[in-house]
Amino acid sequence: MQRKHQLDGAAVAILLGCCLLWGLNQVAVKAALTEIGPLWQAALRSGVAGVLVWLFATARGIRLFQRDGSLPGGLLAGLLFAAEFACIFIGLQYTTASRMVVFLYLSPFVVALGMPLISPSEKLNLRQGLGLLIAFGAVAFAFGEGLHGSADRPMQWLGDTLGVLAALLWGGTTLAIRGSRLSSASAEKTLLYQLAVSALALAVGALATGESMPLQWSWRLLGLFGFQAVIVSFISYLLWFWLIRHYPATKLSSFTLSTPLFGLLAGALLLSEPITPRLMLALAGLAAGIVMVNR
Repeated sequence: MQRKHQLDGAAVAILLGCCLLWGLNQVAVKAALTEIGPLWQAALRSGVAGVLVWLFATARGIRLFQRDGSLPGGLLAGLLFAAEFACIFIGLQYTTASRMVVFLYLSPFVVALGMPLISPSEKLNLRQGLGLLIAFGAVAFAFGEGLHGSADRPMQWLGDTLGVLAALLWGGTTLAIRGSRLSSASAEKTLLYQLAVSALALAVGALATGESMPLQWSWRLLGLFGFQAVIVSFISYLLWFWLIRHYPATKLSSFTLSTPLFGLLAGALLLSEPITPRLMLALAGLAAGIVMVNR
């Protein structure tokens, strides 16, 4: 497997497409919460996407179940993946999609701190480290706005906190992939581990908490769910894990800080969510961090 040390044009184009989809995903999740609970939504999404990955790999003749020592890393990545999306889906009940997508992109801070322990060549220099600190400060600045809540979202701080926790878990998932045998496994196998384990874990969580599954699905819910399961969880995640195998994880994770811009715009245009000056300043800080890390 050939690894590259810089992001080329193909990687940037794929990343921008994925970032656009991930920004829209938070809006789709929040919109669907009016018809389906958060844990069942996340579990079924992972289950459907997992079946699609298995069919795709089978059609291409990719072996998914041979012994290659990737099981421990796969189980860890899958559990982290499940916990991340439980935090996102539950958190969106208390905060806006616009705020959630900003907090999620604290994850590069986790990756940047952990990657030198796995791959010394990905150690950040002083300027890049400063860029990540600026991005981290921007997220903290935005978080402070939600501590007092609002009239229609008095528990906004809880949703924001779950968003930050989801970011830590996302960064941990990336590190688990790069620090285990999954780093040499196919993108399809890496993704299937996470989807299969998370589908089971999230379904158990939904049953344990007594969350009900909708008996009737509207066309609206089918459309929102189909976008999440097929376009985001299957196609975009498959591309993301392929990128992790071939390009520096630190630069990839930092570049995804462009996603909040798409999420912020989507939340405002599609859900009529407020975009406050404080949130815009936080987004500007994230953008500055992108430039400093990837210059």
